[in-house]
Amino acid sequence: MNTELVPIFRGNGVLEYVERQPPQLVADDDVIVRIEACGICGTDLNILAVPPAHKAPPGIVIGHEGVGIVAAVGPAVTSVQPGDRVVIANRLTCGKCDYCRRGLDNQCTNYQTIGTTIDGAFAPTLRTPARALWKIDPTVPRDDAALFEPLSCAVGSVRRAPFQPGDNVAIIGAGPMGLLFALLYRSMGAGKVILLDVAPYRLEFAQEIGMDAALNVTQVDALAEVKRLTGLGADVVVDAVGNQINQAIQLARRGGQVILFGLRPHDNPPVNQYTITRYDLTVHGAFVGLHPFAQTIQLLESRRVQPSILVTHRLPLTELSRGVELMRTQQAMKVLIEM
Repeated sequence: MNTELVPIFRGNGVLEYVERQPPQLVADDDVIVRIEACGICGTDLNILAVPPAHKAPPGIVIGHEGVGIVAAVGPAVTSVQPGDRVVIANRLTCGKCDYCRRGLDNQCTNYQTIGTTIDGAFAPTLRTPARALWKIDPTVPRDDAALFEPLSCAVGSVRRAPFQPGDNVAIIGAGPMGLLFALLYRSMGAGKVILLDVAPYRLEFAQEIGMDAALNVTQVDALAEVKRLTGLGADVVVDAVGNQINQAIQLARRGGQVILFGLRPHDNPPVNQYTITRYDLTVHGAFVGLHPFAQTIQLLESRRVQPSILVTHRLPLTELSRGVELMRTQQAMKVLIEM
């Protein structure tokens, strides 16, 4: 039988390439997907950090931002068929816990995750339950389709905060997720989209793709500049970093909306509750979103948002570690691994 070369996570930041047989159908609802490309995510960087900032068991194949072609399906599968182009919704919720039964599947207490708890998409072949896959029109460019999952997180999060065309948006963090929020809000008719960061590379990139302002918070008075650009402050502020709640509530206008999206589990900043109460702010915690996948497929197929604009590097699977380092050292915005 043919074998394939696959990078296995061994722990402590180590990837080891091994020859293995491609995965085969096991369960009745299994699907075999030939992966075309898979994006490197911040979660992957955290898994490969030393010490790790995100848990994954040694021996696993990481990666979840994948697009591919269905090669085979189990006897119970009706949602896809061989030849379909598919993207991956990587969180496999149980459907049985109290939160799933309440419709809060993003808070499932018994979930598994492709690329974190079960083998992922940094491999030529993926085996996954059919419920993780969404068909996408093959006319959508591969690189746009590969970014379906992170875009879906932004789509699910913007639904939390009231927004209308013309609203000004400030986004703290100009990395890949911050820029996906920016592209999304721009497509929704935002008045101004303002990015804030400390990294010159990211800020220059934001300006190159046409954002209204990119502010280096180490060089300018961010609060004063956002007020100058918007008049009152931002209607909506997104913290795409995970520890910027106090800056976020300062940047919002009175009566404004704050979306807390970034995750920094070890950071615990003090919260200025007075500002939230006195200025009538609404603060939304937003974890990946509830059922954002159909809307994200439609958005990608409409071509109104083309996230591939963020892809700066395309590398073969054998250079996964190089891609991780490029993103970690901010020499790349988004790296796609090609199979």
